[in-house]
Amino acid sequence: MNIKKFNPMMVALAISLLFTQFSLAKTAEQIDHEVTVAIEKFKQEINGGKDFLPKVKGFLVFPEVVKAGLIVGGKYGEGALRVNGQTKYYYDMTAASIGFQAGAQKYTMLIAFLSDTALNNFIHSNGWEAGVDGTITVSDWGKSRNISSYSFEKPIIAFIYGEKGFMASVSVAGTKFRKIIPEGI
Repeated sequence: MNIKKFNPMMVALAISLLFTQFSLAKTAEQIDHEVTVAIEKFKQEINGGKDFLPKVKGFLVFPEVVKAGLIVGGKYGEGALRVNGQTKYYYDMTAASIGFQAGAQKYTMLIAFLSDTALNNFIHSNGWEAGVDGTITVSDWGKSRNISSYSFEKPIIAFIYGEKGFMASVSVAGTKFRKIIPEGI
């Protein structure tokens, strides 16, 4: 009898192939529609969200980030950068991790750029990694606090909402963002 040992690299390969299949399926029209729905959800679910968005220089929205792992994990999402209400570019986000983790989760992420410098550095980068090319602060605003009257100290703030499933943590450190050209452009 031949017994195979657990190989974490095979799990990582399977997860990356799963995420690759998702990335090939979406068109620009689908991404734009999902981003618009996610923005409306942000305005409804986040206290002050409707008043907050017009104050920012731009925002990157990932309507569905899928995160899964069992010792080896990964996450993937596709979204769009909106500036002055218009889609400027499309992006994907990826991250891999190794460590104590188990579970699967889906969530929506909106990353707000509060300064022109932060937005321009992001746009003009050739692949951007959180924690290396810039710092993204994950907002812990609470459902009762109105974010439109809150003064953020950092130029890039991420909001996580619409969580489904269970994973122990949400982090953007080490997440890589890159421009993509979806079908239909």
